[in-house]
Amino acid sequence: MAKPKIEELGWCPTPMGEISLRRRWDPVARADVHEIRLDDAFLMSSLFTAAEEEMARLALAELRAGGRSEGFDVAVGGLGLGYTAAAVLDDPGVRSLAVIEALEAVVDWHARGLVPAAGALSKDPRCRLLHGDFFAAVASPGGLLSGAPDRLFDALVVDIDHSPRHVLDPSHADFYTPDGTRRLTDHLRPGGVFALWSDDPPDDTYLKVLRTAFDRVRAEVVAFPNPYRDEPSANTVYLGTRPADPD
Repeated sequence: MAKPKIEELGWCPTPMGEISLRRRWDPVARADVHEIRLDDAFLMSSLFTAAEEEMARLALAELRAGGRSEGFDVAVGGLGLGYTAAAVLDDPGVRSLAVIEALEAVVDWHARGLVPAAGALSKDPRCRLLHGDFFAAVASPGGLLSGAPDRLFDALVVDIDHSPRHVLDPSHADFYTPDGTRRLTDHLRPGGVFALWSDDPPDDTYLKVLRTAFDRVRAEVVAFPNPYRDEPSANTVYLGTRPADPD
């Protein structure tokens, strides 16, 4: 029997819409491609992971630029297909990783091994996949992790919304304001790094927001090949460092 061109591996209604996981054969890339869709919009494709992976590397490199070399405790907001988390775990300096995902179905797809990165995450003892609302946790004085109100991280790496201006749910918008940004720093150790993926070009307005709470703020444009175009595509990675405590 011929292999179907598109296989729906998972589907679930959510408050934000219908989320689905599918695998399809792409004749242009000549590869199986895994995709997560929210209604008719693409959230993630295994064909385009370069910027998500580079975001993890940039965040950890920024920690090292600040004088740290190992023992990093990292939290990732948004699990998706797992490529950001896998890139974090590729760094031997990472001591622990907590991945917080709002959609329980996505965590379940990883638990069932339906996505390519599932094995790497499930087999690494440093990694925990958690079902929870990352944005609500950031806004809460109770901390990012249930039962650990005083837990701080060396890096917070976030890949959830399309961009600071194009959010998946209106409840996320406060995260990108000056007040939301200051609350974010409460979950970072002094000298800790925040990194954010965006599908849009660098946004000067958001860079100004980041500068209200972070040092060494910048936007890195990450270009990568696109088999459907004659020129590369690009995403943006925002980076900022929590100021160190005064001596």
